[in-house]
Amino acid sequence: MFDKLTDRFHDVFRTLTGRGALTESNIDDAMREVRRALLEADVNFKVVKEFVDKIRAECLGEKVLKSVTPGQQAVKVVFDHLKELLGGDNAPLDLSGSPAVVMLIGLHGSGKTTTAAKLAQWLVSKEKKTVMLAACDLRRPAAIDQLETLGREIRVPVFAKRGTLDVVEVAREARAEASRQGAQVLILDTAGRLQVDDELVQELVKVREALQPKEILLVADAALGQQAVSVAEHFNNALGITGLILTKLDGDARGGAAMSMRHVTGRSIKFTGTGERIPDLEAFHPERMASRILGMGDVVSLVEKAAEHFEEAEAKKLEDKMRKNTFDLNDFRDQLRKLKKMGGVMAMLDMLPGTAKSKENLNVDDNQLRRVEAMICGMTPAERAKPDVINASRRRRIAAGSGVPVSELNDLLERFDMMRKMMGQFSKMGKNGGMPGPGSMPQRGAMHPNPMAMKLQQFNRRRH
Repeated sequence: MFDKLTDRFHDVFRTLTGRGALTESNIDDAMREVRRALLEADVNFKVVKEFVDKIRAECLGEKVLKSVTPGQQAVKVVFDHLKELLGGDNAPLDLSGSPAVVMLIGLHGSGKTTTAAKLAQWLVSKEKKTVMLAACDLRRPAAIDQLETLGREIRVPVFAKRGTLDVVEVAREARAEASRQGAQVLILDTAGRLQVDDELVQELVKVREALQPKEILLVADAALGQQAVSVAEHFNNALGITGLILTKLDGDARGGAAMSMRHVTGRSIKFTGTGERIPDLEAFHPERMASRILGMGDVVSLVEKAAEHFEEAEAKKLEDKMRKNTFDLNDFRDQLRKLKKMGGVMAMLDMLPGTAKSKENLNVDDNQLRRVEAMICGMTPAERAKPDVINASRRRRIAAGSGVPVSELNDLLERFDMMRKMMGQFSKMGKNGGMPGPGSMPQRGAMHPNPMAMKLQQFNRRRH
């Protein structure tokens, strides 16, 4: 979402850090570009003005201008203020109460119902809570059906009552049922409108007064742009929201909504939706997001994602296979699937420092993951275990079954064979006490390069 903003900031700071000394003129030029970048990202103009004025004042202070590395100090000033603009520190949910009531509000189409299921799954998997969902959007029957379907998918009970428009009654009965079943958290999926109106607000106020929820979370589309400010202000003034959940961050939104809504409400962004799947909900960390926007990466989040999908015992087993040169296409397919669950190669690159400007030249296409996986799945288990047995007739069968040219399959097998030979050479060098080269296998326990990422990059480069 913040790619364009990251590129603009990168250009600004490259100019600043390339100077031995900074002047007021240098800083004014940089602030002009920062202002332009934020406005283009749809950040509210009042927020931009306040943000830039604060940075300029601090950058013109002695601490920066008299510093040995004034350019680096200026970057730190921007980082600190950007982190503050995004919320400062991570804000956890208040889950006190029995059950704790979490009320989701927002405009129609913002993704409340899907977000309710995502949040329920997050609480179950991350916080080890028992959760119940309540269908309180009574004006749209399809919303009840949708929530029940999602509830079955994630194995979370859903309270629903059809044939009534009394949302307060439904909410009260849902809380009683959640208490009876011993649920620790009750999530209310409320109705939305195309715009904020008195009828909607009064309905939500009645629910708030009846249930006294610990959390009132505004679910907002990240692509709202300048409209985000008025929407956030209306809901906050009427209900006193406790936090924000931004959805559709995987789309082409320019990111301004995140900064604008956080600034005008004074409430923290607690979660972000990064895709359509149920697991695509992440706790929001302002410091990490500020680091990513400024092109510094987010290694902490990358490590956390890896820890979720890669067990230590499995990683050691995989490393042993690489050392013994027994890594086969079954292993490769499994690693590809884990990489997809982590968001793909490009999502990983976004979290690595210094890749903001260079990733477009890496020839890595996440869509190619599906083609590679299709080719591997088109093979029999025996063929995946021993690719050497795949002769010409088998190649024609696999290519036809996976919908790719034989040449593309040949390229995949050739590159995989080259990678395995390289692994064998590195393993022998380690046994003989030789000095491995830059791409060699690491010692046990060290972080080693992901073979799928390396393979996919080689494969794409060959195709292009």
